[in-house]
Amino acid sequence: MAEELAEVPDAQGVVTVCSLFGDIGATGPALIAADTAQPQLEYEAQWGTVTKLVGQGLPWWPALLRRADVISQWSPGAPVTIAELLPDEEEMTLRGAADIKWPVPDVQTALTDLANALRNQRVDSVNRDSRVFSEHGATPDGAPLLVAARHPAEGFPLPRTDDRELLAQGWRVLASSQLFEAYEPLAIVMRLDPTLLPFGAYVKVSDRSLSARQWAKQLRPCDPSALHAVLADDAKNVTFHMDPSTGTPAVRTRTLNGGEWIFLAPLRLPGRRAQLKSVILDDTVWMSTTDGRIYPAPHPPHEHLWWGYGAGDRPTEAAWVIAQLLDDLSSHVTLADHWASAPQGLTKLLNHPHPSSTELPRSALELARAQQNEDLS
Repeated sequence: MAEELAEVPDAQGVVTVCSLFGDIGATGPALIAADTAQPQLEYEAQWGTVTKLVGQGLPWWPALLRRADVISQWSPGAPVTIAELLPDEEEMTLRGAADIKWPVPDVQTALTDLANALRNQRVDSVNRDSRVFSEHGATPDGAPLLVAARHPAEGFPLPRTDDRELLAQGWRVLASSQLFEAYEPLAIVMRLDPTLLPFGAYVKVSDRSLSARQWAKQLRPCDPSALHAVLADDAKNVTFHMDPSTGTPAVRTRTLNGGEWIFLAPLRLPGRRAQLKSVILDDTVWMSTTDGRIYPAPHPPHEHLWWGYGAGDRPTEAAWVIAQLLDDLSSHVTLADHWASAPQGLTKLLNHPHPSSTELPRSALELARAQQNEDLS
């Protein structure tokens, strides 16, 4: 703005442009400034200095209430404006989808609950900012910061649903839906709370991977669901698949430089009276079973299975998943307390920088698990 004003004769009388910087400075809310004489030089300005220049207390608005219709209501001595947040794009998307007639009411419940959660988070943000700036953004003479607008307290927080299984059932219906209206809500829940979906972590592997090629033989081509569309994103050359054993959705993308498999990991593997035969380290962790099948290792959202040195970290996630599947292939794996729960021997084995496509047979895994405190070569 200072640069634009500098191009106007006399800069319309403006010497300095100040902007809120988002934090708290030494004398009130932090300001960044630029002079029209040298607009390329930005510097920190003091709220207290500007207050003295103005000659009266300056109003401050929480970031989410800095709207023209709210700011225009202020004048010196005016009461605090009570202003409700406007819904953001994601909230409007969820509420719009909730207005559609879905086959089960659980879908509306799930969509409305997430929309309410988003609104509550934003209201909490406004209230928190108002409280923090009121307490710590006082002016140099000790006067409290003039907070010019607040969010109404009545009617908030919006109600939430405590039954996670009910919410998960609604999202299961959306995940299998082929309606376009399910696409954006699924993209939102994938980002905010993927644990509500019946699948695990987002995984991407090369389609040249030997394990991925073997797994692909178990997949079935299918019509795309809304969840397939989320996984495909904006890829152009895409085919859609599903693992009939686990229900895992997968998409295969192809480019001139090669292709990829993008999928959500399963949360558990089918039992089928089979056992874990071996673990294959190939882009991700794969499980080979005694009935001749192969699967990506099950693990929950927001987790990542890896091996190698790890820059000081240790691959306890993969070690703990393997340990659980050695005992029961169909175990619903958990990564809670994996750092403490993972067998030390398995962790040491996976800490080695195994080359891609390394296969660790069950005998080696069992031996490593038994060697809790021995150094493995």
